[in-house]
Amino acid sequence: MTTPQPAPASPLAPAWLPAPGDPDALVPGLWAAGVDRAADGELTVQGLRASALAAEFGTPLLVVDEDDFRARARAFREGFDAAFADLCGGADVYYAGKSMLTLSTARWAAEEGLRVDTASGGELAIALAAGVDPAHIGLHGNNKSDAELRTALEAGVGRIIVDSLDELTHLAALAAEAGRRAPVMLRLTPGVHAHTHDFIATAHEDQKFGLSLAPASTDRDGNVAGRSPAAVAVAAALAAESIDLLGVHCHIGSQIFEAEGFGLAAGRVLEFLAEIKAEHGVELAELDLGGGHGIAYTAVDEPRPAAEIADALADDVQKTVERLGLRCPRVSLEPGRAISGPAGLTLYTVGVTKTVDADAPDGGTAARRYVAVDGGMSDNPRPVLYDADYTAVSARRTSEAEPALSRVVGKHCESGDILVRDVYLPADLGRGDLLAVPATGAYTHVMSSNYNALARPAVVAVSGGQARVIIRRETQEDLFAREADPRLAR
Repeated sequence: MTTPQPAPASPLAPAWLPAPGDPDALVPGLWAAGVDRAADGELTVQGLRASALAAEFGTPLLVVDEDDFRARARAFREGFDAAFADLCGGADVYYAGKSMLTLSTARWAAEEGLRVDTASGGELAIALAAGVDPAHIGLHGNNKSDAELRTALEAGVGRIIVDSLDELTHLAALAAEAGRRAPVMLRLTPGVHAHTHDFIATAHEDQKFGLSLAPASTDRDGNVAGRSPAAVAVAAALAAESIDLLGVHCHIGSQIFEAEGFGLAAGRVLEFLAEIKAEHGVELAELDLGGGHGIAYTAVDEPRPAAEIADALADDVQKTVERLGLRCPRVSLEPGRAISGPAGLTLYTVGVTKTVDADAPDGGTAARRYVAVDGGMSDNPRPVLYDADYTAVSARRTSEAEPALSRVVGKHCESGDILVRDVYLPADLGRGDLLAVPATGAYTHVMSSNYNALARPAVVAVSGGQARVIIRRETQEDLFAREADPRLAR
């Protein structure tokens, strides 16, 4: 087969997207370890052909390389244990279930030595049903219901991450009523703004999460003027007989590549722990530094290995505790996307294709090819919500056709239903071909919907060269399951 020659770059392409010599090439770092191409060019997952997976399970189809998921989980556990061994005896890694939580993924995480972080009563129910030790489960959320808090107390979860003074007071009352002591981590906002989308940057002051470290300028929410909400909450937690204050928590955002933000946040929180020691004579035992570690969605993304992240963070923590004269608290973290994201890919079947003349920056026009697939924003809403970039390749075959700048779109009744905004695909890609989108293991299944009454895709796990369904495909009958119209019973 003749190797395709690089095509001229389209004037419509973003600056970061060069025209490829081979649009079928699998860019390293974007795919799970088990993804490859067969001798004839077809995409494979642990040797299983994309066409065989599509024929057996249908499309759209989320395919998760279980072995890759487990390897990434182990890399975080081993990397952070090694980096923090001399500082605090190792580290606890909580898999952030919100990225992709099923009974299977919860078990995989637990079996690889990770704990599980949940963000709702539903996620807590999944983790418990999967057999995760309750003592190794954390419950997050800025507005937990009484039912969620009571369930966490009754189940004996290891930590409840409290988000406000209001919640702390309410939880103390619920715990006292139940005759229990609530294990609490206070979520702080250290004021470190991650370089990411505003909706996923979570450590600046003007947002819904956490207790600010900044002094309050007025008496509000029960705070004493001049004291920070975080300081007020610590004093209240230490005074409450039904609260066991384990430590503090911070999370600066998601999809972050820069190391500096994590180290700066750790420094500010450790300084706050030193203030607590000075005021109350207490050294809190635990410090959770959150998650948000970025992954590669396109060729320009350069994520750091887990061990490198761990070493850099451990170095920052060690320098700070030595400067402050603190005993290093037990460190924990919450990677989610960095484990589940690269382990997954989505297979789609191509339907309609068309080429249009689009306005170019130079004032002229240029061709843009639209490739419509059988899914869309209902199975991956991230491009719509966050302007997230993805890429795609032809999965059923390779091609000698020249690359054409393409836009992969869904089948929803929305002009913004875009899955891949800009990608070079073979110009002869057409109806019935398969398309694969990498790095879809995180925030696709868990954020999927039934918009336009589309049934949600199946999720298939591949391990040891064998595929099995872990989440079945929805049917049209499922769409009627919650309808109360008595005529459906006839």
